[in-house]
Amino acid sequence: MNEDVLARLREQAGSSTGASARIASIVIESTAEVANMSVTELAESAHTTPGTVSRFARAMGYDGFPALRAAVATEHGRALEAGWVADVGNEITPEDPIDKVVGTLANAQMRAVRAAMKAIDLDAAQRLAERIAVAERVLLVGEWGDNVPAGELQKRLFRIGVPVWVHEGGYEARLAARLLRAGDVALVFSHNGLHPDAENIFEEAQIRGALTALLTGDPRCELASRAEIVIDSGTPHGSTWTEHFAGRAGDALAAGVLWVLVAQQVTMSDDAPTAEISAHRAPARK
Repeated sequence: MNEDVLARLREQAGSSTGASARIASIVIESTAEVANMSVTELAESAHTTPGTVSRFARAMGYDGFPALRAAVATEHGRALEAGWVADVGNEITPEDPIDKVVGTLANAQMRAVRAAMKAIDLDAAQRLAERIAVAERVLLVGEWGDNVPAGELQKRLFRIGVPVWVHEGGYEARLAARLLRAGDVALVFSHNGLHPDAENIFEEAQIRGALTALLTGDPRCELASRAEIVIDSGTPHGSTWTEHFAGRAGDALAAGVLWVLVAQQVTMSDDAPTAEISAHRAPARK
């Protein structure tokens, strides 16, 4: 039958009573297990007889319990496959051996890194790094997965004495933007080009004369038009985790480029041999 068997079973569970309701409920709640049950085992679980289970299956429009069981197993398999593809993607399957999983993920990241190498505007990255190096306050904003490259950059910048804070968003990030002044920097990480608070953060920063920048995989997004500097990490946001995972390699490379460029600026500004201590920071502006 072409109809949604699980949906019809839910209707049966809600509208029937007695054995029929129990059979329908068990099939719905234990779909994977029912696919391997005999008619006798299902009957025992539902506290009824095999004949009642067979009659239930025929009432559902099937020749008997084996046909109903097959329909339920098929639909369950389709649901699992659809859920897997939606979450993970179709480059990796649930049956793939671990070496293929590793190879697929590694290849995806290598493609993303190559794409980032081509996409990063080096002049824009240099300008942003120069501003970060002399800023009295740097605000980094990254939500969920975007918080990973943002957090890494924050730790690296903090280590060389850059006064930098990182927030995921919300009230704290908006408040932090209001503390910025002329010469400061607000950098938002948003791989998919979307962030619920970024527009407000940019507005608050620009009102106060701070530079606004965006690191993203979608330089054509609406948010990019609100930023003064846009760093393209090369890989657009995908619909599955596999694509999302690949894009993070480009984000990490772009953030790493910024870190090294800032470190160079901090070192050269003081003519120091190393850039790993805060003493090498230029004095604060008056």
